[in-house]
Amino acid sequence: MKNLKLTTLLCTLALFVSQLSFSQEFKNLDKSPMDVASFPSSYKISDKTVKVTYSRPQLKGRALSKLAPTGEVWRTGANEAAQITFYKPMMAGKTLIKPGTYSLFTIPGQKEWTVIINSEINLWGAYYYNQKYDVARMQATITKGETEAFSIAFTEVDNGIEMHLGWGSVIATTTFTKAVKQKAAPAKKTKLIKQ
Repeated sequence: MKNLKLTTLLCTLALFVSQLSFSQEFKNLDKSPMDVASFPSSYKISDKTVKVTYSRPQLKGRALSKLAPTGEVWRTGANEAAQITFYKPMMAGKTLIKPGTYSLFTIPGQKEWTVIINSEINLWGAYYYNQKYDVARMQATITKGETEAFSIAFTEVDNGIEMHLGWGSVIATTTFTKAVKQKAAPAKKTKLIKQ
């Protein structure tokens, strides 16, 4: 009986120790957690036009100009460069943006920001940003706001959507419009030549 109790105790102890050694360890919540903004924003609508995946840094008493310096290319968030996916053709000014995934960079300014859609993806920060891969650049107007954590939101406007980038006392807004389908040229009549 003593051997049975000892064996049971040893097996239980071995099982407990093996559980501890194989248990999964999870990291704490990231200081700049990832988030997604999309349009339409309702989870009930799966037919999206655009989606941005980005990290959300917080000011925590720091100046916006120290975290996103004026006149310098910024990753538009924290950690990896933000990624923007277009599910439908859209226009950035006069530039057609085809459906696909792109990096989203910005250049903060005093009176306006520059929004950059770049074809390179999976980049860490803006360290490897290369202007030759820019698909489109557009200006974003500045209005006043108050946001502790960097945030992106979309609203519908006539013939398109506005993207709002908010952080600190700044809200930068730019517009993407629906791509107009070009009418196909009428087919030319061809004459069949018999040989």
